[in-house]
Amino acid sequence: MSKHVRVRFAPSPTGPLHIGGVRTALFNYLFAKKHNGTFVLRIEDTDQNRYTEGAEDYIVESLIWCGIPYDEGPGKEGEFGPYRQSERKHLYKQYADELIAKGKAYYAFDTTEELDGHRKDHEVKGKTFIYNWHNREKLNNSISLNKEEVKKRIDNGDDFVIRFLSPQDETLHLTDIIRGDITIDTNVLDDKVLFKSDGMPTYHLANIIDDHLMEITHVIRGEEWLPSLALHQQLYDAFGWETPQFAHLPLILKPTGKGKLSKRDGDKLGFPVFPLEWKDPKTGDVSRGYNEDGYFPEAMVNFLAFLGWNPGTEQEYFSLEELVNAFELERVHKAGARFDPDKTKWFNHHYMQEYSNKNLAKAFIKDSPEIKEVDINYVAKVVGLIKERATFVSDFWDLSYFFFETPSNLDQKAVKKAWKEDTPNIMTELLDVIKSIDIFEKENVQDHIKRWITSNEIGFGKVMMPLRLALVGALQGPDVFDIIFMIGKDETIRRLENIINTL
Repeated sequence: MSKHVRVRFAPSPTGPLHIGGVRTALFNYLFAKKHNGTFVLRIEDTDQNRYTEGAEDYIVESLIWCGIPYDEGPGKEGEFGPYRQSERKHLYKQYADELIAKGKAYYAFDTTEELDGHRKDHEVKGKTFIYNWHNREKLNNSISLNKEEVKKRIDNGDDFVIRFLSPQDETLHLTDIIRGDITIDTNVLDDKVLFKSDGMPTYHLANIIDDHLMEITHVIRGEEWLPSLALHQQLYDAFGWETPQFAHLPLILKPTGKGKLSKRDGDKLGFPVFPLEWKDPKTGDVSRGYNEDGYFPEAMVNFLAFLGWNPGTEQEYFSLEELVNAFELERVHKAGARFDPDKTKWFNHHYMQEYSNKNLAKAFIKDSPEIKEVDINYVAKVVGLIKERATFVSDFWDLSYFFFETPSNLDQKAVKKAWKEDTPNIMTELLDVIKSIDIFEKENVQDHIKRWITSNEIGFGKVMMPLRLALVGALQGPDVFDIIFMIGKDETIRRLENIINTL
């Protein structure tokens, strides 16, 4: 692209960052990096009533954990800052005044009670009240009032809003990278509020001004903002500014049923919808996070990338760099993308295999007080033997406890299957074989036991199943000879003696 690409992710700090917001941030990041552009974080905190303490920090920490850091934003000040809308309040009034001077906006003094009255009157008649061209000349505003009255009200400090003057009998021709050409009849649009007498702009005005001043070239945002596209395009036209290119991402849908994914869906079906754990400062309620539930950021990012986008190939596993290279907005779908929690687990299992055994061992030790004194190299070897059967680090203990302690119980179903009438005699003979082995390396132990089985014409199942039961307490786990080698000769003998004496 000839023009330097600048995109922004502009969340409101009203609570934790939803997984849909993370996907929006990710697609912005991928697009920016694909085109050697700049990824901007802007905190849209104009709605002070809904502002939540700690939410901004949460957003920043979430992006860092996901591995999608921003280039400019709070704490990374660039030439286009500040990056919090609350710190940009002084900018907006002059632009609102400019729209009034151009005849593109007007003052409205209608009280809440007056507007409620109009709405109720319309409802009685089976209509919907819309504040626009068909009734604004009859309402309480600077179009219906003379200039002297308007000035008097403003000078008196009367409450007012500034509304956009939506045109009558026009057709807007809009373009979206994902959705193509869109036409809108301006007669159905309302005169949106842009500015309030308390000095704060609404989202619509602040959003447009900030995007312009920050030289944003592409606005990539969620589908819920598509109905606002007409107003935003009109605002750009009203100011005489170059319009950025728009791309509206599809909704992330519930795993089952209709509608978009919500926290309630996660609570109901047992999966998180936030990247990090969140504690509500008002209620104290704790919401689960992907990090705390044991997911790797790479897995979550890889999964999110496929919610509404595909590369056009059979490849499913992508590093962040590979995603950057493959990503194209034109390959984003229009239709909603269904969230599949099992698919996230599938990705997590894959990325676990990519992690080094030593790093996983560190996480395992941290997660399991039972092994905090165990040598990390030993734990890493154990991890290497069992991680293929794990989805989370939290699965490791159940898959490997027998490497660290003698099983205290025997699985009774396994006993019934593996322990027959002649098993005690076979295990006693096996015990003697194991005691006779001097070089206790895996291959040597394996060779001795297999030769003994073959020479005595004993079925392998009659030996290996009860041997596994003795070592593990159940018919599970990795290769028996790996277990024997790892726990050592003395412990192997001890466990065999225990089961012979017990059963």
